[in-house]
Amino acid sequence: MPEFITAWLDRNEIFTAMTLLEYWQGLVNTVQLVFLSLVIGLVVAIPLAILRNSPRWWVSGPVWIYTYLFRGTPLLIQLYIIYYGLAQIPGIQDTFWWNIFREPFYPALLAFTLNTAAYTTEIFRGAIAATPQGEIEAAKAYGMSWFLRLYRIVLPSAARRAVQAYSNEVIFMLHASAIASVVTIVDLTGAARNIYSRFYAPFDAFVAVALIYMALTFLLVFAFRKLENHLLKHQRPAGG
Repeated sequence: MPEFITAWLDRNEIFTAMTLLEYWQGLVNTVQLVFLSLVIGLVVAIPLAILRNSPRWWVSGPVWIYTYLFRGTPLLIQLYIIYYGLAQIPGIQDTFWWNIFREPFYPALLAFTLNTAAYTTEIFRGAIAATPQGEIEAAKAYGMSWFLRLYRIVLPSAARRAVQAYSNEVIFMLHASAIASVVTIVDLTGAARNIYSRFYAPFDAFVAVALIYMALTFLLVFAFRKLENHLLKHQRPAGG
C-alpha cells in the first residue's frame, strides 16, 4: 500500500490501514465461504432435482424430505446443530474428520451447502417439470435416449427458466453468510463486530459492511443479468 495512503488512513480514528486489512480478510472469508457453498450446492442440487421429478415415490420421497427439512428450518439453527452437533458424535474426535471439522469454517461450509442445495434443488425441480412436453416428444421422435434428452434438451431449457430464481438464491446466500460470525468465523460481519467492540462505533463499522455487501450484490446482479441475456438471446427479435 502506498505510504501516502497509509499516512492518510492512520490519521483516521476508525478506518485505519489495520482495520481496512481486517475488512479485507473478512471479505475474503465471506467470498470463499459463499462461493464454495454455492458451487458444491449446485453440483449436488442438479442430480437431486432430477431425482425429485421421478414418478417413483421411493426415489423422489427422500429428496423431498431433505429439501423440506432444510427449507423448513432457519439456517442459523442448522449452523448451530452442525457446528455443535458434530463434536457430539461418538468417536469422531479420534478420527481424521475431527482435524477438519474442529475448524469453524468447515461446519459452516457444510451447513451453507446443505441449505443452498435444498433451495436450488426445488428451483431446478420446477424448471425441469416446466419443460414443454412437445420438446421432449420431438427428442424421442428423433431417437434420443433418456440421458441424451436430459443433457441436450431438458437441462439447458431448465437452466434458462431457473436463472432468475437462482440469482435470488445466490444473493440470499451472500446475505445469509453474515451469520457465520456466530461460530467465530471472521467474515465481513465478524470484522465489523470486532471493529465496533474496539472503537465503540457501531454506525461506522456496520455501515461500511453494508456498503460492501451492496457492492457485492450489485456485481452479482450485473453478472446474472449478462448471463440471463446470453441464455435468452434466442428470444430476442431478429435484428433487435
